[in-house]
Order: sequence, then C-alpha cells, then structure tokens
Amino acid sequence: MAHTDLPKGVKKRDGRVVAFDASKIRDAIRRASLEVLLDQKSADDVAAQATQVVVDHLAQRHARGVPRIETIQDIVETVLMSEGHSRIAKAYILYRESRSQIRLAKAAFGSSDDLKLSVNAIEVLKRRYLLRDETRRIVETPSELFRRVAHHVAQAEANYGPPSVVDEAEQQFYEMMRNLEFLPNSPTLMNAGTRLGQLSACFVIPIEDSIEGIFRALGEMARIHQTGGGTGFAFSRLRPRGDVVASTQGHASGPISFLSIFDKATEIIVQGGKRRGANMGILRCDHPDIVEFIEAKSRAGVLANFNLSVGVTDRFMRAVVNGRTFALVNPRTGRGSRQIRAEVLFDMMVNAAWRTGDPGLVFLDHINRANPTPEQGRIEATNPCGEVPLLPFESCILGSINLARMVTESPGSKGAGARVDWDKLRDQVHWGVRFLDDVIDVNRFPLESIADVTKANRKIGLGVMGFADLLIRLGIAYDSPQAVTFARRLMRFIHAESLVASEQLARVRGPFPSFRKSIHARRNSKLRNATVNTIAPTGTISIIAGCCSGIEPLFAISFVRNVLSGTRLFETNPWFEKVARDRGFYRRDMLAEMARRGSLKNVKGVPSDVKKLFVTTFDIPARQHLEIQAAFQRYTDNAVSKTINLPAAATVEDVREIYLTAHRLRCKGITIYRYGSKPEQVLSMGDEIRQPSDLVSVEDDYSGGCICGLCDF
Repeated sequence: MAHTDLPKGVKKRDGRVVAFDASKIRDAIRRASLEVLLDQKSADDVAAQATQVVVDHLAQRHARGVPRIETIQDIVETVLMSEGHSRIAKAYILYRESRSQIRLAKAAFGSSDDLKLSVNAIEVLKRRYLLRDETRRIVETPSELFRRVAHHVAQAEANYGPPSVVDEAEQQFYEMMRNLEFLPNSPTLMNAGTRLGQLSACFVIPIEDSIEGIFRALGEMARIHQTGGGTGFAFSRLRPRGDVVASTQGHASGPISFLSIFDKATEIIVQGGKRRGANMGILRCDHPDIVEFIEAKSRAGVLANFNLSVGVTDRFMRAVVNGRTFALVNPRTGRGSRQIRAEVLFDMMVNAAWRTGDPGLVFLDHINRANPTPEQGRIEATNPCGEVPLLPFESCILGSINLARMVTESPGSKGAGARVDWDKLRDQVHWGVRFLDDVIDVNRFPLESIADVTKANRKIGLGVMGFADLLIRLGIAYDSPQAVTFARRLMRFIHAESLVASEQLARVRGPFPSFRKSIHARRNSKLRNATVNTIAPTGTISIIAGCCSGIEPLFAISFVRNVLSGTRLFETNPWFEKVARDRGFYRRDMLAEMARRGSLKNVKGVPSDVKKLFVTTFDIPARQHLEIQAAFQRYTDNAVSKTINLPAAATVEDVREIYLTAHRLRCKGITIYRYGSKPEQVLSMGDEIRQPSDLVSVEDDYSGGCICGLCDF
C-alpha cells in the first residue's frame, strides 16, 4: 500500500498527537503471542501477519487521518479474533486492561504523570517531591519538577560564563533528569527553587564534652533535619558514664544517655516537612562506654532513628586477630581506664549485629588514610548511611548515574549484543560533576559554619544506581567473578573521568579554596572538589529512576509493594519479564510462584542460565557481596554504602567472618542485616511452610539494600 494511505498520526489519551508507528502494534501483538505460544518464531509470524491486517484496516478507515489510540487497540482485538487467535486476543486484552489499571491507579493517587513513570514512582514523587500550594494541592508534574531543579542549579553557571552557558547547562541538566539518567539527592529534588533552598543530603555535627556543646549540637541537628538533611555524630569525645563533673562534683551520665535525647528530638522533627530524620551515631572502640554502646539497640524500638557504628582502628583489629588485650581510654583525661580482651569486645559487636543489625563498623584508619584534607583534622564520623566520611560541620552533595540507561544494543540483538555505552557514561560523569559543583554555589546552607567548611573543600559525591540492572543487561551474574572484575573496571573509569571533569572545572573556576593544604596539592593535581565519588544507597531516587538501589543486587524478581491506603501493587522485574517473553517461558502463574519463594532457585520452567543471571540478595554468598563492595571502594574517594543482607539462618560466625574480611579488603565501613532480626523491617519474604499464600512484600519506599528503613537518601 502507498505510504500516503497510512494515518498521519495517533491521538494519545492525554490529547497529544504522535507519529503513527506500525512497529508498536507489532510489538504489542508479539508480546501477547509469545505469552500464549511460548515460541519466538511462531509469535513473530503471528505478529507480522496480524499487524499487516491491522494496518490494512487503518489504511481503509483512517487514511491520512488521526485515529485515537483506543480505536487502534479495538481494531487489534477484532483482527486477532477474526484471524482465529482468540487466546492471543485474550492475552492482549488482559495486557491492555493492566495498563488501564495502572492509569487508574495514578489518577486515584491524584498525580499527573507526563513521563510514563511507574505507579509507585508517581506516589513517591507526590508524597515527597512535587510542590504543593497552600491548600496542599499538587501544582507541578514530574517533568516540571526536573525543570525547576535544572533551572535553579544552572544559575550557578552565571558566575563563570555568559547567559548562553546558563541556558545550555539548564537544558542539559533537565534532559539528564527527565531521561532518568542522573538524579541528585532528595533534598535537591525537594528544595531547589523553593524558599527553603537547602540542597545537601549529608552533614556531620561535632559534639563537645559540655552541656552547652551537646545541646548546641542538638539544636543544629534540628535545623538540618527541618531542611531535609541527615546527620552523623561522633559521641567519642564525651566523658564516660560515672566520670566526674568538675562544675557540680557530680557524675556524668555518659554518651548513651545523650544519644537517647538526640533520638527523641528526631522523633518529633519531620525532615524537610516530608519524612522523619535519620542519624548515624559513632563511638570509638576504645571508649570506656563501648560495651553499653554495643548493646544500646538490644531492645526493640530503642534509638529507632539512629544507625550505630563502632569506630574501630587498625590497632584494635590487630589485637583481635592476635588475641591481645586492648586499652579503653577516658577521652577527658587521655589516660587508660582499664584493659579488655579485644577478641571479647569484638565478639560482643558481632553478637549484637547478628541479633539486631547494629552496630556496624567504621574503619577509622582506612578513612583517614584517604582523608583529602588531613591538616583540617581527622575524620571521626559519617553521614547516616556511612558512605560520606566528613569533617565537623562539613556537608556533601550527592547524585547518582542510572547505569541501567548506560547501555547500547545492536539492532535486532534482543539483548545478546548489549554493551556499555562508555561515551554516554563519560558524558554523564562530566555533566554530573558539573551539576553537583553548581549545587554548592546555589545551596542555602542551614548554618554559617557548615557553609564555610563545605565551600572550603567543595566535596561532592557522584555515584551510581542500577548496577544490578546493568549486569543483567550485559549477561553477567552478580555472584560471578566476572561481576567483581567488571565492577573494578566500571568504577575505575567513573573515578578517572570524575577527576578529569573536576580538573577541567578547576581551570575555569579555580580549585577548592583549601586545595594548598590538601593531599591533591602534593600530587600537583588541581581539582575543583576535594572528593568526587560516593556510592550511596539511593533509596527513593532509584524508585523514581526505575532501577535497583545503588550497587545492591535484586531483592526479588516478583513482589508486592504496599502503598498508601492499603493498596498492594504487584511488580515484576522488567528485565526478567523481557527475557521471559523473548525466550517464550513467560507465564503469569510463574510470577506468583516467584513472589512466594523470593528466588528463582526452585521455580520450574525457568532455564538454568536465566536462574544464574537473575540471582537475588539472599542467593548471593556474603563474600561476594563484600568483593563487590571492595571493588567499588577501591576507586571511590569517599565511601560505599552497601548492606550485606543475610538469611535468617546465618550464624554468628558468619557475621564475624564478614566483619574481619571487610577490614582485610580495605572497606571503609561494613553493615550487615540478618533477615528477621528486627521486629519491623521494610522487606517481608513469604513463608511457604506456614502460609503459602504469603508473597514477598515491601514498603512503598524500599528499593533494595538496607531492610531497616533508615537508608532512603
């Protein structure tokens, strides 16, 4: 038929007119055919034949017209039925109905979606990010949110170039976010272009050993939480419980009592008006109250707004390995208070972590060997999830590249020819570094002291999300040696390009002000930023981006997501669904079975090579989790947030080996979580023995990694 006989366009449900594309009809019919026929060639044949008939109908009835999309779908159903493909027609109708339900769900949530995001992504955006008027009515769409952020951040460019540079940067920033290739940390999405204007995610607040200093830090924490940031504290300088208080001749209550005060205050303050605050509490391994700290979260509900980590030293770890004693030191006097067997203390940490998930470990010497500004002091604390070690009053801006979108495929390869698009990734790294550096300039810091230190060092943390998605697209199993090798290659590339980008900015904008007192000056490497890379847990931004959290593996293939008002949405990993359809083993009942088991291990009908590729977090040995973390840490100048999720059957000895190995692999910190060790957790696996109907379920803002729910930045 002549090209002019085809429709000029198609009218979408939102009123937009787009170009007519027969391949979209063919793809939809092929998807339904494959689900029924379970044979790729047969599905392709049906799709080709039926599509031709549908196009003939459209040419006769809507030549050079603009039919509605619903009209085309009705014709597809009629053609499939008339051509004797009733079962395929039913599958097509069910798929059409499922898409309709998604649209209805979005409408029920009262959200306008102009980017075709998932239902849960829209709900997360609605609840946390989209602007509202004084009546609490949402007044922007997702794309308008990204435009607001891009416009605000790009204003920093006016400091370094003509107005045309501002416009160019704004458009580039907007496209990166709109295409879900890069997203900044939550406070930037929430507050850019608003009266609040606080854009940093991570802060460390010092605590002095005095009542005035403690409560000053408490007030500073409150101001930061109100603006959407998370805070980290080292309580190590506080005198131990029972120590003398000279001014009253009384006795000190110790750091654990003050931890409780900070926790209660956090309970009251809603972070940035959108969520409850999160904190990291750190105590050195040689503090006299370390045993009390280790056991601080042994009772359910205690310090619920804190992640806890012991700050351990190389000296302590050597004493553990060699079976030696270790001195506890009063921070007020600097004198030893008593000796304790290091191995006994370490075993207390391990047992507490096995029972409750806390404490993790922060390796202070590993961190300070990489401290870029040692003349400004030693680093004693990190942000709430441990991925950004910071000096007192320092903050950091984070952003993550969506690796799932850094892939190119050969035409017609159907995944077999997938490879990393290194040129695109390089471009994203350079623009990501520039974006984060601009954020520092337009940021409205909550405290003058924070502004001073942050601007002096200009630390940024460009990271990644969707690593597991990328591995799947490349055909690499997360639990394979190839995954570790690839992780090193990937992060080495990102780190090298991040440094190049920061050097290029420094030529135009100048190096960070404290550069001459930094380790970079010794190397004669002028950088705009004291640090450039961080691996964050990503949390809600990876839900928006539609990818796995940070560098975590898949937590499930199929599962149920609990959203507001008791709604339960069934989700399936899109890459698995694509593979299942392409290879002809897709079945709806199989998805339900996977959601009951939480793994593909014992699911019938799934090819063995697919099972090996789509491994989930509890299928993966702890050592492999650690190897992946260490591979990224090797080329990350800040730190790496990763949770080693363990099955309920994991032993205390398993945790002990993880903690020892993490130090040997030169990780900067380590966090484990044994399934079921907390009464409240955001991931629930079905119990096939007692309740076969139970499905893997997660809360609305869970995207993988930390199950305890404090890592959604």
